[in-house]
Amino acid sequence: MSPWFKRCLLTLHSLRLCVRRILKVYPLDNAHDLTVAPIPRILRRLAVPVGVGFFFNTMFNVVDTIYAGRVSTQALAAISLSFPLFFLIIAVGSGISTGATSLIGNALGSERVLEARSYAAQAITFAGVHGLLVTVAGFVAAPTLFRTLGAREEYLFLALSYVDVIFAGATFFILNQSLNASLNAAGNTRPFRNFLVFGFFLNLVLDPWFLFGGFGLPPLGVAGIAWATIMVQGLGTLYLGTALRNSGLMAGARRRDFLPRREPFLALARQGFPASCSMLTVALGIFVITWFLGRFGREAVAAYGIATRIEQLFLLPVMGLNVATLALVAQNNGAGLASRVRETVRSAMVGGVLLMGGGGVALFFLAERTMCLFTTDAAVVEIGAGYLRVAAFVLAAYVILYISVFTLQGLKRPLFAVVIGSFRQVIAPIPIFLLLANGLGMGIRGIWWGIAVVTWSAALLSLGYLRSVLRRLPDRGRG
Repeated sequence: MSPWFKRCLLTLHSLRLCVRRILKVYPLDNAHDLTVAPIPRILRRLAVPVGVGFFFNTMFNVVDTIYAGRVSTQALAAISLSFPLFFLIIAVGSGISTGATSLIGNALGSERVLEARSYAAQAITFAGVHGLLVTVAGFVAAPTLFRTLGAREEYLFLALSYVDVIFAGATFFILNQSLNASLNAAGNTRPFRNFLVFGFFLNLVLDPWFLFGGFGLPPLGVAGIAWATIMVQGLGTLYLGTALRNSGLMAGARRRDFLPRREPFLALARQGFPASCSMLTVALGIFVITWFLGRFGREAVAAYGIATRIEQLFLLPVMGLNVATLALVAQNNGAGLASRVRETVRSAMVGGVLLMGGGGVALFFLAERTMCLFTTDAAVVEIGAGYLRVAAFVLAAYVILYISVFTLQGLKRPLFAVVIGSFRQVIAPIPIFLLLANGLGMGIRGIWWGIAVVTWSAALLSLGYLRSVLRRLPDRGRG
């Protein structure tokens, strides 16, 4: 055997070991750790991989923003303008993911493994169907919505060239959320983290290549950023599907298990639709904010797009706690362990508020410096820094709000998310923005402080309702 051939075999063996290590998941039996292991330890085990994954996911979006900014401020504004429509995909995927995690987690907590497997299979089909529907809806709605937001001529063309590609690959986004839901419900948050880390590094290569062209590929402009995103999502679907197959949850599943069935679809719709509607209220909220900001020029829209990405970086620990709380509450609720549900909520909120207290201080003092990392436009930097200094006082409110909503979803009470989402994103902002920005003459600062007032109000209302629910929750042992 030649030395060259031996080196090839050793390289292939090393690659195989790396892939097996990456694809390693907790066996299904370990899903029961969520109902017996110490809550703080399980919170950390679940939340840290999610937080790491969301960090790289946010950096993925940051890279897109940086490259768009290198094209022009108008290109940057065009991508920011696409956020409300992009949220349609996120809303549907998040709703299906939340609903599936709750149903599968409660089934596993009650030791109904076959029911959990059925929900996991049906969630994949449910996601595929909705991915196609979202694609069609996006193509139809995008031009009208962009014109409503003030986009014309080149500005409109850039926004459509980006968002049309994103909607073409909507199915990948939604399938990935569905696959991740099954893994999360079984207590395994590592595969999605791995996908997001890999996707970030791949995007670093694809973004400039697709944007500026090279190696036989013509420059694709802003659409190239979208094509890079779709390619990463498609590869993620293959990886997460493999991870789920290896997890044990799908052991014994057959093709007919994936055929649409009425009862699982209705259950997924009952749990997922309110969560999707809650996320859609976020899209409506961004639409409302963007409409108000549009009166202050494209610089204001671009600044808000950059600043919200920076804010997301500081909220990453909260994202991890959200997913961990949902999985823990779902399984312990299924097992009838109300005391563990309450302990989960206490631990998540205390830890989250402490983290966001420190994060708020850092965000306040680093506001202008972080904005300068994304743009050299002085007007954009000034506007965005103003938003971030106000947002520093709101980070803790997000902890209270999100943990409350995710706990209620784990308890199979998803409708509250729609109520509080409608209040926070649509009902309260419009009159408060009009009062502060116009009535009191605060201008754009009125919008920033309006967001703070509305968010804290929603957080306190959510906490009050959650406490009333938890007081009435019976502790019946494993059911």
